[in-house]
Amino acid sequence: MEIDPDTGAVDIVTYTAVDDCGNILDPIVVAGQVQGSIAQGLGQALVENAVYDPVSGQLVTGSFMDYGMPHAHTMPIELREAAHSVPATSNALGVKGTGEAGTTAAIAAVMNAISHAIPNGAADHMDMPATPAKVWEACRKAMAK
Repeated sequence: MEIDPDTGAVDIVTYTAVDDCGNILDPIVVAGQVQGSIAQGLGQALVENAVYDPVSGQLVTGSFMDYGMPHAHTMPIELREAAHSVPATSNALGVKGTGEAGTTAAIAAVMNAISHAIPNGAADHMDMPATPAKVWEACRKAMAK
């Protein structure tokens, strides 16, 4: 991960994922599900934010014009995937869910990487999404210490 302290822009250069999907029936489908779940996790960590009007409770980010969605530039330049398949014992095929792990792991991986990249604990308690404004503010806070 690279962070530009002048703008707060976060660039995920390389991302490595190792998944246990049990017995893999179709490697192409599994790869697509893993990539999609990583994109979803990165989106939640970096750009997605539901905002409600504090008075009326109306959803303010109710369209794709207002809601941050993950795009191709949200994804890492290099995405490395590997499988560590341990057959499930709960079904005859030995298969497991594929699209969940990337979502949950990406959130923790990105937020921890940001926390470690910004010194002096300035980003240790950052709420998602880690927008450029929040990251920039944390960089300023780190430099002030």
